Amino acid sequence: MTLIVSLSVAVIFGSAAYLMLKRDLIRVITGMILLGNAANLFIMAAGLREGRAPFVDSEFETSDPLVQAMTLTAIVISFGVATLVLSVVYRVYDSHHSVDLRRLGSAEAVQASLDDQPTAQEIKAEEAELREAEDQDVGTTPEVRA
Repeated sequence: MTLIVSLSVAVIFGSAAYLMLKRDLIRVITGMILLGNAANLFIMAAGLREGRAPFVDSEFETSDPLVQAMTLTAIVISFGVATLVLSVVYRVYDSHHSVDLRRLGSAEAVQASLDDQPTAQEIKAEEAELREAEDQDVGTTPEVRA
């Protein structure tokens, strides 16, 4: 039984690592989910102990409820994180029409170069500030020069 569980954890972990190396965001998310499942299975296998249910008072050995509670908490948290990340991927797909990491990286580089270019309003405001600074340095006001 322990060998089967160990092999299952290894196969799931290997599949998760393989998927996380892909360029598609959906496959990366799937790899993250599988990695969480492999970790949960590993935690359950580490605390695996035969015994009766922990909520029954008996003189027999009981299983450890802490391992089960921690795994259940990890499952709920990983479900919430997966939902959040999938909604973000949907928004990325909706705006860029792609989930390929290479295309998204090139789109990000283009957007960064566009963000670095000043707008027409910023150029006008900068020119006005330069004129004001020149006027203050000379000590004259625009009314005197006109």
